[in-house]
Amino acid sequence: MNGKKGSIRIDICQLTPKDVVPEGAKKPISKGLSPRKWLRDVWEFARQDTNRVTFALKVGLACLLVSLLILFRAPYDIFGANIIWSILTVAIMFEYTVGATFNRGFNRAVGSVLAGVFAIVVIQVAMSSGHIAEPYIIGFSIFLIGAVTSFMKLWPSLVQYEYGFRVILFTYCLIIVSGYRMGNPIRTAMDRLYSIAIGALIAVLVNVFICPIWAGEQLHKELVNNFNSLADSLEECVKKYLSDDGSEHPEFSKTVMDNFPDEPAFRKCRATLNSSSKFDSLANSAKWEPPHGRFKHFFYPWAEYVKVGNVLRHCAYEVMALHGCVHSEIQAPYNLRCAFKSEISDATKQAAELLRSLAKDLNNMKWSLQTSLLKHVHVSTERLQHSIDLHSYLFTASQEDNHAKPQLKISRVVSFKNQSGEPECKTMESTTPMAMEVESYHEMMKRQQRKLHSWPSREVDDFEDDENVVSDLIPKMRALESTTALSLATFTSLLIEFVARLDHLVEAAEKLATMARFKQQTAN
Repeated sequence: MNGKKGSIRIDICQLTPKDVVPEGAKKPISKGLSPRKWLRDVWEFARQDTNRVTFALKVGLACLLVSLLILFRAPYDIFGANIIWSILTVAIMFEYTVGATFNRGFNRAVGSVLAGVFAIVVIQVAMSSGHIAEPYIIGFSIFLIGAVTSFMKLWPSLVQYEYGFRVILFTYCLIIVSGYRMGNPIRTAMDRLYSIAIGALIAVLVNVFICPIWAGEQLHKELVNNFNSLADSLEECVKKYLSDDGSEHPEFSKTVMDNFPDEPAFRKCRATLNSSSKFDSLANSAKWEPPHGRFKHFFYPWAEYVKVGNVLRHCAYEVMALHGCVHSEIQAPYNLRCAFKSEISDATKQAAELLRSLAKDLNNMKWSLQTSLLKHVHVSTERLQHSIDLHSYLFTASQEDNHAKPQLKISRVVSFKNQSGEPECKTMESTTPMAMEVESYHEMMKRQQRKLHSWPSREVDDFEDDENVVSDLIPKMRALESTTALSLATFTSLLIEFVARLDHLVEAAEKLATMARFKQQTAN
């Protein structure tokens, strides 16, 4: 700091207020979403799935039909203001799919009936107890119903009926409180139950008979799309890994935070991993649907679709791990990846072909034995494994290679002994020029591999002549250098594990085809 030896000088620059402003604050504030862009987004959202527009129009139609009971005088004279419960029932009960509507309608019907029965019984007991005890009985019953329903909907086996318990609670409270103040509570309860039944009937008829959206069909298409997405993502990931020559190295923060816009199949694979709750919801809704379309028999095995989806997600985990290797900081040399390019590409191609064949069979609801395709996948994977075993010496970057020839290892030991002052062994004479040639060739290949886009970028051999580097750091640096080649071993092992999981996927798909009575056909 004072110019002394070993001191450090620190220069503090003068910053202006403009330099201190964060980068995000320098961007101009947008004036808001323009109407044209908003309309374009709405159009694109509707175009992706036309069922969204169909569902919206059906809800509007159902609300219009039930509101006619209020707009016309005759129905209003019969039910009075209680007819508003029909509109509430349609708004609450109408769901996207037919199965979800039936499920919600069942909970609504059972909850309303139970709430009405409880309300009538409690009102009769309260009225027979006199005017003094009547409000206390009603108040205690509201507390009891609220506590019991709130506790029961948390019971694990009753979670799927959670909406039904909510219906019991608010329907009971509204009926018994309004009936107590309005007079004639039994008539009020019956009118509201009739209004709820009318709204539920209109919601079911509109949802089933006007452009129905079946949960079973949605589940079937979702599973097929996940198969194709996984195949596309696998091929895209491997292609990017083999074609990346290391010329572009994005920053680590960008690699973590980026959504990878140049990899569309990756986003689909990530959606496959997050599809567990969607599969469970669709399968639960499909159980309520009657036989329809291609699903013509009762007790269709919708639960098997969920099981196949679970196995498919376990395969997708491996693809995500492969994607992590592609964007990792430590990469294998480009020429080392090229050495196994044909084997990796062949195994990937066969695995993707098997996935697409399974997706085609599921989509057509036909089943053919996948023995030949599965055998091809295993053969290509065995070729990859054999190639790795045969060239395993390429995965070590240290000077002493465990897989080198014995003559090489003996010659090195003898030379070390000679430098130590010990007598020269006779094995020195057995070292032939051919062995020295092989040794120099392997050393030259290792050096060439380390020069091409390896990590660290500087060869460890360059540090050996540097006096400023501690000699104890050389082994650690060589260990880090060897991890570049081991990253390729990690990638190939993940690919082999993915193929191993395909066996379980084929078994799950075959079980689904058997239980769903898919049409058998001969494989090509």
